[in-house]
Amino acid sequence: MKVGIIGGGAAGYFAAMRHKELFPAHEVCIFEKTSKVLGKVKVSGGGRCNVTHACFNPNELIKYYPRGGKELLGPFHRFQPADTIVWFSQQQVTLKTEDDGRVFPVTDRSETIIELFQKRINDLGIVVKLKHNLVNLATTGPAFNLFFENEPSVKVDQIIITTGSSEAVWQILQKLGHSIVPPVPSLFTFNIEDDRLKNFPGSSWSNVGIRIVDTKYYTGGPMLITHWGLSGPAILKLSAVAAIDLYAKLYNFDIQVNFMHPNTMEQTLQYLKTIKQSNLNKLVNNTSIDGFSAKVWSGWVELLGLATKRWQEVSNKDIVAMSLWLNAATFHVRGKSTFKEEFVTAGGIELQEVNMKTMESKKNKNLYFAGELLNIDALTGGFNFQAAWTTGWLAGSNGEVNKK
Repeated sequence: MKVGIIGGGAAGYFAAMRHKELFPAHEVCIFEKTSKVLGKVKVSGGGRCNVTHACFNPNELIKYYPRGGKELLGPFHRFQPADTIVWFSQQQVTLKTEDDGRVFPVTDRSETIIELFQKRINDLGIVVKLKHNLVNLATTGPAFNLFFENEPSVKVDQIIITTGSSEAVWQILQKLGHSIVPPVPSLFTFNIEDDRLKNFPGSSWSNVGIRIVDTKYYTGGPMLITHWGLSGPAILKLSAVAAIDLYAKLYNFDIQVNFMHPNTMEQTLQYLKTIKQSNLNKLVNNTSIDGFSAKVWSGWVELLGLATKRWQEVSNKDIVAMSLWLNAATFHVRGKSTFKEEFVTAGGIELQEVNMKTMESKKNKNLYFAGELLNIDALTGGFNFQAAWTTGWLAGSNGEVNKK
């Protein structure tokens, strides 16, 4: 039996290894469009490869997937982060869990994962063919003919497609009867031009609350000022859960940030009044404020026109103005930027057309899917890779042609 895997990324490699481990007599070949494989593995986690997340309860795990979570519940009961950690351990790669739950190789090198995968497929006898751009595929009974740009066609008995957010492949699959949920970007930073941010790139808060004005979307967590606006886990989470609506807004919208999260406006007013009473003779811009660096606080005080005032000169109106900036600072977002190189796309193959127990197409026998090609995406933190491992593991587990 010949198995063709389209796409040399995380899901493709995992599916190939799983299949060859179960069915060593089968011929397995990975076809990759470009001259390099495992590109996202290399850049993930700042080059450290965020392999998965230490969330071992499938019912909790699915909450990190804005799209596809419900459908992944069954698959996660079969292969979840605990299984991922065991699998890597069996391959002599030790992983570590950081305080925020993200899981990395102890080497802190994505090359550790890439080298493991390359060695494993070589040991298993899996063939990798680079620069094989799929331009069409045709069914011939239970088999498939794969047509590549500037390369001979190939006939396989089973095909696993793991091409990520490839619109060209989605178009091919539409011809086979599949529906595609229109793709939109997910996991991106917010472009903001604002005097409160422009002089402070690199400044951060450990816990803020953010909501998109006039919507239901609200999230919390760490946030960072960049040269272009705002980033950090809280922003990335918000971009993921609101991806479709933000696309519809053409990335032109307002956010409101509570820098004193979880404190309310009333609590912040009382906090500032207490600060005033304890520092009557002290300059406002020389005062330590919870969560703020001295540089940012001094800059904001200057923008508020309070830089030269002592606390005894600060009026109740001034305190209200400070509270508004601390608890309900509104920023206008105009555009987005890719989060490093770890781009993720919401959208893809409609999950109702996929048997989530096997990852087989309900439209075409012996056609399987895994990874971001599907309408599945997650928050940052190792969850997207876990979806790749899980769907790849399931897709690679099927060895009988015309399996019912």
